[in-house]
Amino acid sequence: MKRGSNAALTREIPNLRGVVLGVALASSEPVLNDNLVVATLLCDDDHKVLSDEHMVFFNQLTEPDLSVTQLAAAAGGDVEQVEVDLDDVPAAVHRIVVVAYLNEGMGHRRTLGQLRDARIRVLNLADGAELVRSENLAPALTGETGLVLGELYRHEGGWKFKVVGQGYPNGVVGIAADHGIGL
Repeated sequence: MKRGSNAALTREIPNLRGVVLGVALASSEPVLNDNLVVATLLCDDDHKVLSDEHMVFFNQLTEPDLSVTQLAAAAGGDVEQVEVDLDDVPAAVHRIVVVAYLNEGMGHRRTLGQLRDARIRVLNLADGAELVRSENLAPALTGETGLVLGELYRHEGGWKFKVVGQGYPNGVVGIAADHGIGL
């Protein structure tokens, strides 16, 4: 799917109860790969994170309701995978946003423009079938150090997924400002 495209997941698969969001990021520079962080933000209908506890990343592998969990090991070429139990996502959560950023990227002259691959995909939790795969978002990146890859969001009583591909030249600071996170 191209940047800006969306898919009506639960409309197309009415019995869909859970998904895995897989992120593939790759660079020919190992130091870049070692400094990439993938995080999942549980947001309200204004795109603001509900609380600090509603961010899932390497230091906080799940959120309070245990409906969104970063998996300990990723498979299928993904560097990170996040499991989402759609039925258990709290009603206050309207968007589940997946972001990537360079940890300490701006001070070290590393950017996401050095990536050769940046993709997000959606898998059916029940059988592992791939439901959605984004286009490679890396070619559009230049000096950015943060990226919103995609978002799972509520729509008319169901769930849709959108490929976002929005880069941030100010990395995690810009992502935090747009999503109401205090750093």
